[in-house]
Amino acid sequence: MRAARLRFNRGMDTHPSTADRLTELEIKASYAEDLLDRLNDVIVRQQSQIDLLLREVALLHQQPQAGDLAALPSPRDELPPHY
Repeated sequence: MRAARLRFNRGMDTHPSTADRLTELEIKASYAEDLLDRLNDVIVRQQSQIDLLLREVALLHQQPQAGDLAALPSPRDELPPHY
């Protein structure tokens, strides 16, 4: 973009031509498209992370709660087979 701006300042005519203005707009559109693609990649990656976290939370909800642990037999309470 800087090279295009330098062309505008050369010579007596300081007004950019239609072709130069069109080139500037195409450059800006290209940068905007690149930014949009990068932002989309970020959103896709974040959605994957959210999906993973939701699965992990669902698994945690399926595990017994601290109060439910008393109902489960403890390995310490079991006698070894040689007793």
